[in-house]
Formats: sequence, C-alpha cells, structure tokens
Amino acid sequence: GPIRQMLLGWHYMQYYHNAYAMNQYLASRGYTVLSVNYRLGIMYGRAFREPPKSVWRGASEYQDVVAGAKFLQTLDSVDPKRIGLWGGSYGGFLTAMGLARNSDIFKAGVDFHGVHDWATFLPMWVAEADAKNAEVAPDVKAARELAFKSSPVASVATWRSPVLFIHGDDDRNVPFQQTTDLVEKLRAQKVAFEELIIPDEIHDLLRWSDWVRAYRATEEFFDRRLAASGEHQ
Repeated sequence: GPIRQMLLGWHYMQYYHNAYAMNQYLASRGYTVLSVNYRLGIMYGRAFREPPKSVWRGASEYQDVVAGAKFLQTLDSVDPKRIGLWGGSYGGFLTAMGLARNSDIFKAGVDFHGVHDWATFLPMWVAEADAKNAEVAPDVKAARELAFKSSPVASVATWRSPVLFIHGDDDRNVPFQQTTDLVEKLRAQKVAFEELIIPDEIHDLLRWSDWVRAYRATEEFFDRRLAASGEHQ
C-alpha cells in the first residue's frame, strides 16, 4: 500500500517556524531572502522526499541550492557579488557545502549545527579495525569514500568565504565534534571563521533566549560580511 503520509517521530514545525521568523527578520532589515525547498523536503511525494544520489550518496539536493542562487543573480534588486546563505541542521550541512564548493557564488554563510563529514557521522559503517567479531560488508569502503566526497570536508581546499558556526556543545543529534573538526581544517586553510558556541545546549535549542542570541549573531555577521554602504542583499 501507500507509504504513511504522517511521519513518525520529530515534527518539523517548531524548527520551521523559527527559521521562517528569521527570514522575515532579515527581510525587514533590507535583505532579499529566498527560502529553498530543496529535494528531501516534505509535501511533494516520495520521489521528491527520497531523490536518487542524495545525502551521503552524492548530495544531489545541493543542486537546488545552487539553482536558487543562480536565480537570485538574475534579479536587478540583488548584487550577485553579495549573496550569502544560512541554515540549520541539514540546512547547516548545505550551507557548508555552498561555501566549500562554491565560494565563487556564496560570499558568506551561517552554519547552525550542520553535518560536515558523513563518513564520520553515520554509524552504519564499522571500520575493520573496530569490527572485532562483526563481519564488514564488502562495499563499506566504497560507501565511506562516497560519503566523504558528498561532504563539505571533501572540498575544504576550495573554501574561501567567511563562515559563522553556531552549535550547542551538548548536541546529541549532530555531535559538536562535527564543527570542531571542520574548524581545524579551515584554520589550516586560513579561512576566516567565527564561532558562537552555546554551553549545555542541545540540537534544537531549549532556551528561547539562545535562539534570539543565535539569530541576532546571524544578522550581525551578515551585516559585517555582506552589507555595503548600509545596503543589504
């Protein structure tokens, strides 16, 4: 029969309404804001939610982010040299992908608790050295290599644009180490980065004051990195 239309577990609405509020705030400050409903999203059926070569299998959904930026470049009201991006969780991953693969397009980004290396994030692969009595599938090595290539860390060498990382250090969904490991790689590449680390916070920030703090830091970062002569894009 058909797949369930109501997904079990975590509900999107709390995170979505926060992000919508932030987009509205940026718009009120003079920024042109495009919210991309990239592949993997909801409401458009199974083929849209489960596209081929997505996530660690190739990150095909990243093409939608690039397409959105190219659309913005066609607008007279947008300066194509001052396009930034931001996102949280999976949006944080896509933000890092944009900066790593296309710093020529994206000139600054704010990455909320994103995944940066699928090869170390996903628990399904057991390294042979740690396998002990477990049998390792023959395609594990190839899968790990594909997962790495589908991650921002694989393109650090071409990362040029500044980034603000926002992460709670008690995140149980995306380990804080995903950010600290990437920061070390960016430091070695001499890429400009800033951090807002929130002590004792989890993935979906518990305190409203921390959301306000994070979103205020986001706007201030974009003001410093993208705004020119008091104008926003």
